[in-house]
Amino acid sequence: MIELDANLVCRKMNVAGKRRVPYLFGVDFEMENGFFIEHPMENHSLLFTIGNQSNHTTLPVAGQAPARLTKTPGSYQDYLRKFGLVSTALHKGNSFLLNLTERTPIECNLSLEDIYSRSHARYKILMPGKFVCFSPESFVQITSGEISSYPMKGTIDASLPNAAEQLMADYKETCEHNTIVDLIRNDLSIVAEQVRVRRFRYVDVLKTNQKELLQTSSEICGKLSGNYHERLGNIIFDMLPAGSISGAPKQSTVNTIREAEKMNRGYYTGVFGYYDGETLDSAVMIRYIEQEGGKYYFRSGGGITVNSKPEEEYQEVLDKIYLPL
Repeated sequence: MIELDANLVCRKMNVAGKRRVPYLFGVDFEMENGFFIEHPMENHSLLFTIGNQSNHTTLPVAGQAPARLTKTPGSYQDYLRKFGLVSTALHKGNSFLLNLTERTPIECNLSLEDIYSRSHARYKILMPGKFVCFSPESFVQITSGEISSYPMKGTIDASLPNAAEQLMADYKETCEHNTIVDLIRNDLSIVAEQVRVRRFRYVDVLKTNQKELLQTSSEICGKLSGNYHERLGNIIFDMLPAGSISGAPKQSTVNTIREAEKMNRGYYTGVFGYYDGETLDSAVMIRYIEQEGGKYYFRSGGGITVNSKPEEEYQEVLDKIYLPL
């Protein structure tokens, strides 16, 4: 598979959409690089699953030994330094919500291929030798002229007493979710009409190899006019980077992210999707393991607001390091 300039990916999406040719696409968080594959069901340079669509049959798994994942997180003091930069930006009004992420070294007894094969997630993608992603979060879905987004914000350990009630009543989580819903509604309004919130703050269950997590989501939708197939690339790119993993307002928030994280995210928190000639479904690339120099790194993060407590945010970063087996 050959990686492409992100702008070329956008143009290819428009051309293929006009011809109603199926394709798989992806773009990184920095909107610099991406990939584009026509007729991806016949191409196995990348493996993907989106809902019940996949370009492979059942894959062989090297045994069914219990998965072992050991994480070596950065120190709380290092996280606190980054949190402090973010907090300063928030209190200055440069951002109202910012998604701060970490790159955590891990050891795992499974290969990237085995992790892909054994993971349960609506959205999965494997770039051999580079990364595997098992994401629960949709970016946008486009069906019959309607575009929908399902931002996820707010997480809690499902084993805690009255976990769902705690999550729904949490002031910080409520503020964070309200902000992201407003941001996504504004993003959809760039490309669509009659934008509305169809469902607000419902709870999903995420199963992991360690424990269950509860997460709140909302559904926002709008109408696309004209022959939107021939501008699918522009529709997607006009809304990038995804609001749920950047923040609001976007440009100043992304600038703070760069200052705090001090490294490119690459495909982590980018998006990928599949267009079958009629409908498009896409995902935010979270729950992400990358391979570099023979080592594995797990990327995870969480939304920060002025009401965030650093010790709780640090714990959330660690809680999101899991395999959905």
